[in-house]
Amino acid sequence: MDALRRGTVPQQGLDAFAVGLDAFSHAVDEELSLVRSGGSVFKAIRGEYGSGKTFFARWLQERARKLGFATSEIQVSETETPLHRLETVYRRFMERLATSDTLGGAFRNVVDGWFFALEEDVLGAEQGPGKTQEPLVDRTNALMEKRLAQTTRETPCFAAALRAYRLAIAEGDQATAEGLLGWLCGQPNIAAPVKRKAGIKGEIDHYGALNLLRALLIVLRDAGHPGLLLVMDEVETLQRVRSDVRDKGLNSLRQWIDEIDSGRFPGLYLAITGTPAFFDGPQGVQRLVPLAQRLHVDFDTDARFDNPRAVQLRLKGFDLASLSELGVRIRDIYAQGSQRPESLRSIVSDTYVEKLAAAVTGRLGGKVGIAPRIFLKKLVGDVLDRVDQYPDFDPREHYALTMGDNELTEVERNAAAAGGVDEIQLEL
Repeated sequence: MDALRRGTVPQQGLDAFAVGLDAFSHAVDEELSLVRSGGSVFKAIRGEYGSGKTFFARWLQERARKLGFATSEIQVSETETPLHRLETVYRRFMERLATSDTLGGAFRNVVDGWFFALEEDVLGAEQGPGKTQEPLVDRTNALMEKRLAQTTRETPCFAAALRAYRLAIAEGDQATAEGLLGWLCGQPNIAAPVKRKAGIKGEIDHYGALNLLRALLIVLRDAGHPGLLLVMDEVETLQRVRSDVRDKGLNSLRQWIDEIDSGRFPGLYLAITGTPAFFDGPQGVQRLVPLAQRLHVDFDTDARFDNPRAVQLRLKGFDLASLSELGVRIRDIYAQGSQRPESLRSIVSDTYVEKLAAAVTGRLGGKVGIAPRIFLKKLVGDVLDRVDQYPDFDPREHYALTMGDNELTEVERNAAAAGGVDEIQLEL
């Protein structure tokens, strides 16, 4: 509810108010099952502003975490996360790595869990009086290198850094251990003495990032996480950057698809979100013919018959009925934590929720698709909170819907009907 008051998408509990996603559930579960068995998936999620792309991405992540997956999400941007700089993309992913018990910054827990699993495997393999007297650390390192043999041939520094990390932990050298974890996460400017202890040099570059991702997938699987779900949100921002940067970003997407299709990243589910203009317009995917061919899906047929197994998913967005259904679900969830649940449901009835949804939509030029964010913000913060706190508050009598420019996004402001000619801003 706090997230809805702020007009943002919650991080957890999304299944409770997921409206209109039933058509995708079975296909998503099939794909996650494929990834669990060692496959890999690339998915593009398309929809207009307000259609629920970010919600879908968070819902997908939560569904994956319930199956034991690790997840991460980034927002693509020209300055913070340029898509063509894979070393930066890798660093952002690692900063936001999450598991079912750690929502963000979970890499250390994953690594420690992996070493614990290796130790258990080593101890479990020892039987009888003839067991080796070699130190457990050395035996665990040997098993680690065996598990990472293929990746070590491409990225020997990954195993070296993990070995040095484990040794630093055993010696109580926390500074070195933290520095090595930072290097493995792609952090720049790690002190040279820290890297010398692992026998590694320099920073992680574009190609090294892909190799480290392969190694990460192995570590995750051995640590009990069957796969990794990565989400790149708002890739349509590529349309607003310089043409050379845009072309590099589009080629990077093509590279991701080809690498996944080649089987280089077993256990990876990569999802991107974008607007139809990005996928179909001249400044987006269509600029790079090989990428357009890989992502092409026929959306000329009735949306009822969309194929949820296709490489692109089309989110249809809300109509007034589904927006009202969402509002009713939010009200019922809110009522569970209210001291007066029956009174709250009676005052904020289904009929009132429908009228509020219609009023918000009307203020936004009748465009239901962009209304969910501000509708839920008004429903929770302006109506439900007041009904819950003030027994004599009746929204029909004491509340009038207002929407100021300072609380609307640019898209919402552009859709809102002007009260007079003086409110229309012209760019001269």
